[in-house]
Amino acid sequence: MAFSMSQASLPALEIGLNALSAILDKAEAFAAARKIDPAILLDTRLAPDMFPLVRQVQVATDLAKNGAARLAGVEPPRYEDKETTIAELKARLAKTVAFIKTLDAKRVDAAVDRQITFPLGPTNKGEMSGGDYLNQFVLPNVYFHLTAAYAILRHCGVEIGKQDFLGAIPIKVT
Repeated sequence: MAFSMSQASLPALEIGLNALSAILDKAEAFAAARKIDPAILLDTRLAPDMFPLVRQVQVATDLAKNGAARLAGVEPPRYEDKETTIAELKARLAKTVAFIKTLDAKRVDAAVDRQITFPLGPTNKGEMSGGDYLNQFVLPNVYFHLTAAYAILRHCGVEIGKQDFLGAIPIKVT
């Protein structure tokens, strides 16, 4: 049996978002142990022209829910981008994972050759086949923002490593 679009996307998105949620737990514990205001972590960025942590999480969830929804041919939920705490970011991650779990895998699979039109900034639109949209746009962009969030927290001193980033991947260790 061929490896499907839903197999390539839905579990990867879920695992990545859940891993980020677990990383945020470690960030919260780090801040508490060092008596640091967690808002400092949320406002940290790697470079002046990059998004801060809070925005990295927001964009990662938007890309995941919007991308998966477009592939499934459904309307994604809208989020207001008002999160100011780690708890609020974790809630956003959880509701994104819950939404992704509702998507029909067969509809995602059927999108491989369908043209997907999506916004690129405030005025432009992109158009790609569903397969290209998933492999060349959605997954790389989600991973970029997951990685940026991880890197910000690692840079701040949160004790996280590769296994934290990978999350609960389906691996058998022998």
